[in-house]
Amino acid sequence: MIQVNAMGDTCPVPVVKTKNAIRDLNGAGVVETLVDNAIAVQNLTKMANQKGYGVKSERLAENRFKVIMTIGEGAAPPEPTQDECCLISPPGTQKNTVIVIDDDRMGDGSDDLGKTLMKGFIYALGQLDTLPKMLLFYNGGVVLACEGSPCLDDLNSLQAQGVNILVCGTCLNFYDLADKLQVGEVTNMYVIAETMTQADLIVKP
Repeated sequence: MIQVNAMGDTCPVPVVKTKNAIRDLNGAGVVETLVDNAIAVQNLTKMANQKGYGVKSERLAENRFKVIMTIGEGAAPPEPTQDECCLISPPGTQKNTVIVIDDDRMGDGSDDLGKTLMKGFIYALGQLDTLPKMLLFYNGGVVLACEGSPCLDDLNSLQAQGVNILVCGTCLNFYDLADKLQVGEVTNMYVIAETMTQADLIVKP
């Protein structure tokens, strides 16, 4: 049995941690995941049902839950799917997938929530079996590649895995961040336009 502590972790970390634990089983076994919210329980239960794993959950205390998955012999390792939590589906056969990020937050509404979602999105990219070819940052998105960004560890990990990261130089100058860049290379609008028009798939969170 493998125990996973995902207490305090935001989406999609509990799902990713559990997937990794299931892979570590390398066969049949049980994975128990501790989480602190009902949404995480639902996401984990949905993943288990999609993969045909046995699953049950227990409420241990207020804001403390345990999800128990039983994986049988011959079960395939879990792959990311579009419906699981907020993970995007892997590009699959796409050869040139480009992620474009033009803000430091994701979606409309709460700015704090939007920043949390964007951090989770960038983390999730690094957990995909098929990584994007390139990340393009422009306008307000450039701050994510600069000093003080909460995404630097995940971006550095993506870059180390071979993902190209390009950051708009005009945008860095506009926000007075030219000397704060921590990850990626400075680029220009011609290269950004060329990269986007030649992409097989463009994803904008």
